[in-house]
Amino acid sequence: MGDRMAGKVVFITGAARGQGRSHAIRLAEEGADIIGIDLCAAVPTVAYPAATPADLAETVKQVEALDRRMIAAQADVRDPAGLRAVLDAAVAELGHLDGVVANAGISSAAPAAEMSAEMWGTMIDINLTGVWNTCQASLPHLGEGSSIVIISSTAGLRTGGNIAHYAAAKHGVVGLMRSLANELAPQRIRVNTVHPTNVSTDMLLNDALYRVFRPDLENPTLEDAIPAYTRFNALPVPWVEPRDISNAVLFLLSDEARYVTSVSLPVDAGSTQRSR
Repeated sequence: MGDRMAGKVVFITGAARGQGRSHAIRLAEEGADIIGIDLCAAVPTVAYPAATPADLAETVKQVEALDRRMIAAQADVRDPAGLRAVLDAAVAELGHLDGVVANAGISSAAPAAEMSAEMWGTMIDINLTGVWNTCQASLPHLGEGSSIVIISSTAGLRTGGNIAHYAAAKHGVVGLMRSLANELAPQRIRVNTVHPTNVSTDMLLNDALYRVFRPDLENPTLEDAIPAYTRFNALPVPWVEPRDISNAVLFLLSDEARYVTSVSLPVDAGSTQRSR
């Protein structure tokens, strides 16, 4: 427990589980109150199970166990009016907003020639336009010293095959970050991106992604995929933990990073610099 975020309120999207839950808990450990939203419903183009309302309730429970407040709601980052209504009401209750973590996102994979229009459109709507909607809804509430952190990916810095839509979205949020960082700098509002490698969440640990990493096998298991995951990184690890990303988010939101803006921060076990 610490006080690096004492007295601050942070808005987190995709807060029901995985990285989003981790961010909420880590920031609460340092004194922040949390506003958290999640769709908590299936997305048709996504192969792995969606988060549930029970998952979001568990995040609230764990934040409250740290003696912090969390206002949570089911909301869709593709719905700017609904997103704004939830955030406006929560900020009115908590009094202010000091940080934003645009974390909500999906993953899917297909060869470019076979990718459906729905798969492409849904990815861009959630992983790029959803980040824009999150930032735009937050801006009226942010003042001097505030910080926005956008969760991108190593695919926002370099990429491979079968994820053209995902890479386009994750590269896109870097451009959005740089534009907002310059536009908001006179107001002393900072904007940065974080670029994780593989992270041990449901988005990574699922049968559909095992098949992406091991297309040579008909029904690959996690054990089959671990060597491929590990080869992705320079450090000899298959993935990092959600808390590793949360620690970077905490730094960028805290006053320790008061002069850090327009930065793309990899937390990637060296994967973006690895010699292929």
